[in-house]
Amino acid sequence: MEEEIKSEFRKAGFNLEEEEEILNKCMTFCINYSLSPADLVSNWEVYYLNRQLNEPTVQNAEMDGFLMHLQTNKKEEVIKEESNLHSYSIRDVEMVLNNDDDAKFSTPGTPTNNDEHLRSPAHEAMSLTNGNILSSGKPTELVTPFSKRTDRFAVKFSINTVPDIENEIQVPNHEIDEDDVIRKVMPCKRCSLVVHSSGPKPGCRFMHDRTEDRMNVIENRIRKHTRALVASGLYGEPTDPTIASQRSIFAVGMVCCDAEGRLNDKSVMLQGSVEHSGGECVRLDLQRLSHFSIFPGQVVGIEGHNPSGHCLVASKLVDSIPPTSGADDKDLNPAKKLAIDRSQPIDITSKKTELSMIIAAGPFTTTDNLFFEPLVELLAYAKRRQPQLLILLGPFVDSEHSNIKKGTVDRTFDEIFHNDILSKLQDYVECMGSAARVLLVPSIRDANHDFVFPQPELDINLPDLKSQIISLTNPGIFEANEVKVGCCSVDILKQISGEEISRTAPDGQPTDRLSRLANHILSQQSFYPLYPPAEGVPLDFSLAPEALHLPLVPDLLILPSDIKYFVKVLNVGSEETNCKKCIAVNPGRLAKGEGGGTFVELDYRGGSDKINASVIGI
Repeated sequence: MEEEIKSEFRKAGFNLEEEEEILNKCMTFCINYSLSPADLVSNWEVYYLNRQLNEPTVQNAEMDGFLMHLQTNKKEEVIKEESNLHSYSIRDVEMVLNNDDDAKFSTPGTPTNNDEHLRSPAHEAMSLTNGNILSSGKPTELVTPFSKRTDRFAVKFSINTVPDIENEIQVPNHEIDEDDVIRKVMPCKRCSLVVHSSGPKPGCRFMHDRTEDRMNVIENRIRKHTRALVASGLYGEPTDPTIASQRSIFAVGMVCCDAEGRLNDKSVMLQGSVEHSGGECVRLDLQRLSHFSIFPGQVVGIEGHNPSGHCLVASKLVDSIPPTSGADDKDLNPAKKLAIDRSQPIDITSKKTELSMIIAAGPFTTTDNLFFEPLVELLAYAKRRQPQLLILLGPFVDSEHSNIKKGTVDRTFDEIFHNDILSKLQDYVECMGSAARVLLVPSIRDANHDFVFPQPELDINLPDLKSQIISLTNPGIFEANEVKVGCCSVDILKQISGEEISRTAPDGQPTDRLSRLANHILSQQSFYPLYPPAEGVPLDFSLAPEALHLPLVPDLLILPSDIKYFVKVLNVGSEETNCKKCIAVNPGRLAKGEGGGTFVELDYRGGSDKINASVIGI
């Protein structure tokens, strides 16, 4: 078993620091938690990404933390299997024993109204109308774990590449009255907004895709990559990779696995286009490559030879389309553009290519209730900071929330969305004035929306605020002050991470895996290049296949994920192929368990080298 564990780590690109001791511990983990060596290494990759470790080395010092990670996963599996089982923590004890309100108004052994609130379901608390309710719908006397959190609005990570200005992202002073803060801050300037609507329309029919639709989408992707690679002048005309040939050839195809299960370097196949090879597959040998990073569904160019006709031996792998010099507005269908400001005056003093924004991704409420306290705190922070754009990505009404899954709510999902989400956003824009804008991106986890990907926009229906509260499709592209932004709420980074195999050059520098994962989206020019799709993703190829296409390198790419938050500047292409830069943002989740998560505040000042960004804990 130790040899198998060692082999799996090597396949995933990891070296072992103290090999004997680490392998001994890993073998114990496999036995205690019933894991195969492949499963153990997959768990290590998740732990490695969440800890944002830089070197691809398994260190003995990380083994204790890795053990806690495995214990947490095992605990979650048990809770899922036993739906009625509650795992008590120190927070449960603190809520019962250290509740100041209970100590003031009750004696031991005597039930009070406050005790009843602690034990009542979330929907009972939200239905109270006695006037002692906060804007979040939470009774004022109810103490939740979220309300007892510490380090509020602490900066977790920051980038400031504008040295001549002072870093404006600071922790707000909660002692100052909110209205006083708003009066002291200069009002924000209204930004222009153009939405590129290429996704499905609300009310569309789905679940009608056929095998033919899927094959057509794959074929179109391969042909598009082929045309781009040939047009770059760096590669010759592609040929059929399945034909035996002693000379070197160039072929373009899609990476796939020869069987069900996780991809490995022995199971890699290349599926050619119908045009060149009739859609047939050939085994792909990557042993001669010093470095690569591939996953199922990735379209690549291969230089190599196939002496037997059964195996293509690769000498070079091209995993990205060279960016073209004019990949701007002309790459976006002008018929699909929707100018939001047709009937609204735009502040002409607002500078182009400069934009301030706050970005947050759901869930927007903690797992122990439906009070949406993190959302209330975020909106209060946004009122103080006054960004030009507030970008919120779902889920808003999370289908994975325990109250939603168990059906313990006494309202419809649409009522929860309109009363607890939209009403708060409406109050926010009315308070901030006509310059404030809110963009919403739905999620496939939204219980109140269509379970399909790509997704149509949310049904907002606020005629008076239609230019201020706008919903995009999922995925979506928009321009604000000529800053191009792409966003997708499906956790594609985590899904690619679970399927990707890679090899780093022995003498090369340690690679930043988070940047590499985000770069796959840009190099493949697709918001969802993974195929087959991950379990739980309702990918429908009959619905506007162009909605998944990312025709340009955006200035900002928003990809919320369960992987650790980040803000990174990506380089797309190389100097000889017109290198471009893009800011990739994973804001994390606004709510995590019973506590707060993170969001991102970003000031874009004309380019990727002039940004002021911070990841802030709620």
